[in-house]
Amino acid sequence: MDFRTGEIFAIDKPYRMSSFGALAHVRYLLSHRLGYKIKIGHAGTLDPLATGVLILCTGKATKQIEKLQAHTKEYVAVMQLGATTASYDMEHPVNETYPTEGITQETIMETLPRFIGDIDQVPPTYSAVKVKGDRAYQLRRDGQEVKLKPKQVRIDEIELLDFDAGQMRLRLRVVCGKGTYIRALARDLGRALRSGAYLTELCRTRVGDYGLDTCVPFDNFEQWMDEQQLTKEKTI
Repeated sequence: MDFRTGEIFAIDKPYRMSSFGALAHVRYLLSHRLGYKIKIGHAGTLDPLATGVLILCTGKATKQIEKLQAHTKEYVAVMQLGATTASYDMEHPVNETYPTEGITQETIMETLPRFIGDIDQVPPTYSAVKVKGDRAYQLRRDGQEVKLKPKQVRIDEIELLDFDAGQMRLRLRVVCGKGTYIRALARDLGRALRSGAYLTELCRTRVGDYGLDTCVPFDNFEQWMDEQQLTKEKTI
């Protein structure tokens, strides 16, 4: 493998690590193993509380990032009904609770099709969306009010994998296009059910042809390097 000329591969990003942090760790390991500083970028950010497929591109392959970002993505999401948080995930504590009477597997199945196709979705205010040059999440952390405009996104499939009526928790498989926020889908699904909802787990299981089964395990990246034929230069 020639990382200077350019390689594309995927890692399974760990829980509670930023996409940039995962990328920086891989760059450090590769650079010190190969003897030269690696140019590297990722094709699509994952939230720190999300896990799963993170595509990395090195060298001249970084020119493919925009194309890779446009690929269809698949997620498996666990959502808690009956409550919300400021970020629509577990980064923040529950800020409001709602009744869940009347929510059944049947009502969920009837509601999910509303979110399939080209839909307007307002991004979470705790997100990297820019507002006059500033990140929305930073403005929120600074105590400022943020209002974001809806953006059109595409959701191709939503499959209900499991529903625990006792815990009011459901698990979905979602196939969608670029720019879709699964946290926002949780928010909007909760509202459509006349309740609330937020993410408790999120895993990106596929980006284009890259699935979890083709990912390099993050914790075993050095072992993976040992198994490759790497083009090296002088030691740093």
